[in-house]
Amino acid sequence: MKFLDEAKVYVRSGDGGPGCVSFRREKFIEFGGPNGGDGGRGGDVWIECVQGLNTLIDYRYRQHFKARKGEHGMGSNCHGAKGDDAVLQVPAGTQVLSEDGETLIADMTEVGQRMRLAKGGNGGFGNAYFTTSTNRAPRHANPGLEGQEMWVILRLKLIADAGLVGLPNAGKSTFLATVTAAKPKIADYPFTTLHPGLGVVRSDEREFVLADIPGLIEGAHEGVGLGDRFLAHVERCRVLLHLVEGTSEHAGKAYKLVRRELEAYGGGLDDKPEIVALSKADALDPETRKQQLARLKRAAGRTAMVLSAASGEGVQEALRAIQTQLDAGAAAEAETAEPAAPWQP
Repeated sequence: MKFLDEAKVYVRSGDGGPGCVSFRREKFIEFGGPNGGDGGRGGDVWIECVQGLNTLIDYRYRQHFKARKGEHGMGSNCHGAKGDDAVLQVPAGTQVLSEDGETLIADMTEVGQRMRLAKGGNGGFGNAYFTTSTNRAPRHANPGLEGQEMWVILRLKLIADAGLVGLPNAGKSTFLATVTAAKPKIADYPFTTLHPGLGVVRSDEREFVLADIPGLIEGAHEGVGLGDRFLAHVERCRVLLHLVEGTSEHAGKAYKLVRRELEAYGGGLDDKPEIVALSKADALDPETRKQQLARLKRAAGRTAMVLSAASGEGVQEALRAIQTQLDAGAAAEAETAEPAAPWQP
């Protein structure tokens, strides 16, 4: 399945059905009154957050969603049926923006969340509605009201507990494939990963969701290399595992480049808890490893972990460090949460 994190769709609610002009015509009823029914209301357009989806690929080939019109009113005071609704199903983490791409309409973060995007038009009144003491036989009815229409932009931001960040070819996909059942494309060249990926990590009888974010490059916060779209997925992560390639020319400079992009993008990315690790340690000789670790320590201000997804060195330690940060974050959220109001009989 291809990954798609943004789509533009057209939605239109249904028009209301027109009312009916009708009169009673039974035998032996000399002055049959009006009995025209009302038209049915047009269908609504809803957006719903469902389980089992992790991409917006369904909206690549279908961009128009229209609810059904309300049924016409009929004689014998028969009212028209309501038109069928149109429902857009999206994965958790989807934002709904107006056509300008800036105004936020809805943020679908929980499975089961549901919101109406466009309300169907009301049905028209039949002639029976207009009967008065002075007008016993009205001969007019209302047409139904038109539905609403709009273009909306769906933008997916992956919801994960932890995210892997780093320059291209830093070993993020290899790490994800090692610790989860995910099967990302792995090759020895930059930009192998073109789409974010998700995997579930099971460690020490605990589970958390890990996201592999495609490699960032200089200018990513301005859209270079589609970096601004990749950085959007990091916003939902609670912890970052920053992998710095040990075989790079200078580990400290590589670390600072990614940190600058996170700070320039904003959205609180630079304030997220971060675990720094020197990756591809199996390809380093002892002297080079010591030198790169020293450079990374000066740049990050703390001692970095040593990691090798290929040999397994430091993998469990990194997973435990992520889980520790997640537990600390959950404890902090619990402390700041407002206590529930006492029950009143």
